[in-house]
Order: sequence, then structure tokens, then C-alpha cells
Amino acid sequence: MPTFFAPRARLPQGWADDVLFDVDAAGYLTNVQAGMKRGDAELLNGAVVGGMGDLHSHAFQRAMAGLGETARPGEDDFWSWREVMYSFLAKLGPRELEAVATQLYVELAKHGFTSIAEFHYVHADPKGQPYETVTEMSDRLIASASAAGIGITILPVVYRTSGFGAKPPTEGQKRFTIPEDVFNDLYERLARRHRNDPNVRVGIAPHSLRAVPPADLARAIELARKFDKTAPIHIHISEQPKEVADCKAWSGTTPIDWLYANAAVDESWCLVHATHATPGEVTLIAKSGAIAGICPTTEANLGDGIFPLPEFFAQDGRIGIGTDSNVCTSPVEELRWLEYGLRLTRGQRNVVSRATGGSTGGFLLDQAVIGGAQAGGRKTGRLEKGWRADFVVLDRDHAALTGRDGEHLIDSWLFAGNSNPVRDVVIGGDWIVREGHHRHEDQAKADYIKAMAKLRG
Repeated sequence: MPTFFAPRARLPQGWADDVLFDVDAAGYLTNVQAGMKRGDAELLNGAVVGGMGDLHSHAFQRAMAGLGETARPGEDDFWSWREVMYSFLAKLGPRELEAVATQLYVELAKHGFTSIAEFHYVHADPKGQPYETVTEMSDRLIASASAAGIGITILPVVYRTSGFGAKPPTEGQKRFTIPEDVFNDLYERLARRHRNDPNVRVGIAPHSLRAVPPADLARAIELARKFDKTAPIHIHISEQPKEVADCKAWSGTTPIDWLYANAAVDESWCLVHATHATPGEVTLIAKSGAIAGICPTTEANLGDGIFPLPEFFAQDGRIGIGTDSNVCTSPVEELRWLEYGLRLTRGQRNVVSRATGGSTGGFLLDQAVIGGAQAGGRKTGRLEKGWRADFVVLDRDHAALTGRDGEHLIDSWLFAGNSNPVRDVVIGGDWIVREGHHRHEDQAKADYIKAMAKLRG
């Protein structure tokens, strides 16, 4: 059972010096004590913060980042980008998915993400047929996380229809819409297999209200609760104005209002892209304790809009960040643009921390850590007893951080540099990144290059 020593660490109660961390065989902290001598403990040589959870990812989309940036005739928006994404799936097999996901997870770890929530909906083969092993694609993602050393919450997606009113799925959606009995088998296998795995949590993801009719949604929730009363439940909700308009035409109300009227939304839920929430819906989400999953770079890339964050924070709402389409793999850029989007639209500075009057960087970091852990259903990010031993070590001699300490160091990390100051990363007590080099990055890159050659062909 390893022991780690940090000359400077950001604990829940604030910054502390000379901190010893004891870790058990399962990767959890058993003791955290400041003012200690190093002894023979392993040195975390820098400023140590807890790892962050990426609460929303579609790993395969990392391989198509940049391919949707050519202007198309007519309207070019989320819906046209989606058609590009569908066409990209034609040659993506299990090996390619594993190679792409491993490369992505290595990149995420090197930037300070120590866990991932994978919103996974590519269940079938390119012809739309279930794989012989129904968990094939999920297993590949879990193997990728293991190779990269990152914890994972796997969220198999329920996908039934192409639109409100049970419209039949389109050709481009055939890899998502496996029969319900096959999906149930897939979910049950994952839930049983990983029930006691400290590195893997299994939840469920009804894709959206447009893709999951009411009866299917109820059965999906029941399935998850059968195996795990607190299983994470994630859903896309209110991402696009067209989605809101279509929901109103179908039900007479908005997606968020419909969800709260028809499901018991609580702290185990994560509402991803609640971008177009009304003031009343902001209150609903905040009071329920659900996480608002915000993915700033993807939401900007797709032209989604900006979530009303200050109003949400004013009601003690909880958020986390995700990389979603993975055009970005850095928590710094996600958090920076979370704040910058508000500054641009509201003509103010330090918007998210205005009410508290403290550090904007520190406030954003705390939100990402707390929200990511809750949404992932894993005890990550807090450097205290009983939580995962996930350490992100910042290089205090990096140009962006030199001469900085305390919350000024966090502010400088998030707002004052473009190169990555993460020196080392330990996940579950296991060294993953040393001196900026991930232990699996060379093999991951080689496999990724091979996969991309096939996908380009």
C-alpha cells in the first residue's frame, strides 16, 4: 500500500504543506495528514490538486474532430453536423473504437482528467446487427480506460426512435437501436461483471426524449435501479431550439418540464446540454440536485448556445464539464470557455464567482471536481479519506505558474497559459503520467495511426 508526499496540496479545507497520503490496495485514500515529514513516501513534486471527472464523452468522435468544419450549402448547424457523424460510423469497428478511445483517454489523463463518463451508443455493427458478444463495443471502451489508467463510468445508451412521437429510426441510426431484449442483456452483463470494480461504474443513458419514448424511458430507469439504486442516469436534454419546439408540438411542453413531470429526477441524474432551460426549469434542476452537464467547446462548436449559469449558481445548482465530441481534451479550455462565454455575452468579468467574491479559477475547479464525481457516481477529486487517490501534480516552475501560489496558481493554470503544466498524474494510487509522459502513449499513438488509416480508407 503506497504512501505519497506532497510539499503543497489543495485539500477540501484549503491549501496545506507537507501532506502525507496513505492509499489502500483498491486505490482509496485511507489517511490524509498535513505537516508531516516525507520519510520513504513517493514524492509528488509540485502543487497537487485532485483529479477531475469528464462527465460526458462520445469517444469515437475524437477521430472525426475537424471533419465537420467545411461550410455546407443551406443551413449548417447541429443537425447537418449530425449527418457527417453518421456517415463517419460506416467503417468504425471494435478495434478502431478501442484505438481511438485509448488515444483519447491518454490525452485526457495527461491534461488532468482522471475519470470519464462515456455516453456510449454505438452498440451494433455497421449493418445494424448486434455483435456476437453483445457487450463488444462497451468492453472495448472499458479496455481503453484500463490501458490509459483512467477510471470509467460506462453509460450504455437507450436509443429507440428518430424523433418525438415514436418516429422510426433513420438509416444513420441503425448502429444505435438494438432490440430492447438485447440491450437489457448488454446492460445486465456489464452491471454484474463490474459490480465491485473500483475503476468501473455502470449507469444508463436514455439518449434523449426524442429518441426514447415515455414507456421506454420508464423501463430503462427501472432496469438501472434493479441493479443499482444510485446508478448514474444521464440524458441529453434541451440542447437545440428545434428540439424544444418539436417537444412542444408533441407534448405541449418543453423537454425539461416534461422530464420533471414524468420521472423522479434526483442527485443521480445528469442533464447534459440543458442549454435552453427557462428560468423555471433552472429552478427545477437546482432544487432536484441533478447535475447540469455542460460541454463548452462542443456546445460552441455545434452552435448550441450558452446555459444560464449565473442564475443556476444563484440557486446552488451543481454543474460538471464534459468534452463530448472531444474537439478539445483539456479541462483548462473547457473551464476557461465556460467563463469566457459568459463574459462575451454579458459584458462582465469574473461572472461565475461574482456572488462569492473569490477566485474564479478555484470556484470553477471545485465545481468541475464535485460535479464530475457526482455525475460519474465515483468518489473522485477530493483529497480526503475514503476518496480515490487521484493526484494531478502541477509544475510550479512552468512559465504560467512560476511565482504563483494558492488560488492565484489555480487562476493562472486556467487563464494564463496554453501549454500544459501538468507534470505528473496518479490515478487510484497508480502512476499514469510522469514528467508529462503517459506510460502508454507511444503504443496508443501507434494503434491510433493504424486505426485512422483504415477509417480514412
